[in-house]
Amino acid sequence: MIRPENNPELLNQFLDYSLVYQRKSPKSVDQYNSDLNMFLKYMKYHFKETSDSNLSDINIRDIDATFLARIKQDDIHAFISYLSLNRHCGPATCARKISTIRIFFKYLTITTQTLKDNPAQNLETPKLEKRLPRYLTLEDSQKLLTATENSDSKSRERDYAIITLFLNCGMRLSELVGINISDIKFDESLLTVIGKGNKERTIYLNKACIDAIQKYLEVRPTNAKHDDKNSDKALFLSNYRQRISNRTVENVVKRELQKAGLDTTKYSTHKLRHTAATLMYQYGQVDIRALQELLGHQSISTTEIYTHVNNDQVRSAIENNPLANFKPNK
Repeated sequence: MIRPENNPELLNQFLDYSLVYQRKSPKSVDQYNSDLNMFLKYMKYHFKETSDSNLSDINIRDIDATFLARIKQDDIHAFISYLSLNRHCGPATCARKISTIRIFFKYLTITTQTLKDNPAQNLETPKLEKRLPRYLTLEDSQKLLTATENSDSKSRERDYAIITLFLNCGMRLSELVGINISDIKFDESLLTVIGKGNKERTIYLNKACIDAIQKYLEVRPTNAKHDDKNSDKALFLSNYRQRISNRTVENVVKRELQKAGLDTTKYSTHKLRHTAATLMYQYGQVDIRALQELLGHQSISTTEIYTHVNNDQVRSAIENNPLANFKPNK
């Protein structure tokens, strides 16, 4: 993590604005920090204002509005070229950094009016290949649940509840880790989670989820630690009686995937979110707008990656075309 004391004042003001007013997650703000640090260091090198050729050694604390006003679109293009040729960054990484630069200059020109002209206004994003998300089939999902249920692990009930929530609700890792017992309304089968940007949303729990959670609560340690993680309120606890960590959940998922005979190089915690979304779309006849709300996506375009169909569905669609058996009269 890049420390804010090494940043120019304008950058820190932007990061604070993003965190407090835009309600971006700390992880997103850290990414902004990293992207813009590299960009500004490259600009000092690009404008020959430093003798350092190693970007990590370049000091950017003195960068101000006057310096930023010198940056033109061609200078940003030079940075993207540097990323591609010297850093071997792929289109997705370049696209993310371009997005960060756009947001930064929009803040400087529109939000604070620090700058008059926006050099990033007409920046184009590299064309990205559309990749379908990897997901478990229905059969593989059932194998994973069965393997976890039949595990001889002392945390079997907890791990089964974790896998069940992932596969049925499509929640993010951070959302699962952040669940408190008080977030669950058992009488209404509802769960409140905090998603990206600290946005709160409601998830409906089916019978499988309720049953798994209740069985876990029967064996959950009652002497959870009182600490800064609010472990005493957490639903899922580690073996140390603290709120379970992201890494522990990732290890649980990897271990159970291995027990089920599934490839851990292809599947991970986030792939279980892909799986839940795909199964709901394929078998639940769920509307894409409802799926967007359930997954907590800000943009419908993000949700659309889950509307891919398998070969059987394509074949079925063709065979059920009303013209499939039509024969013209001779």
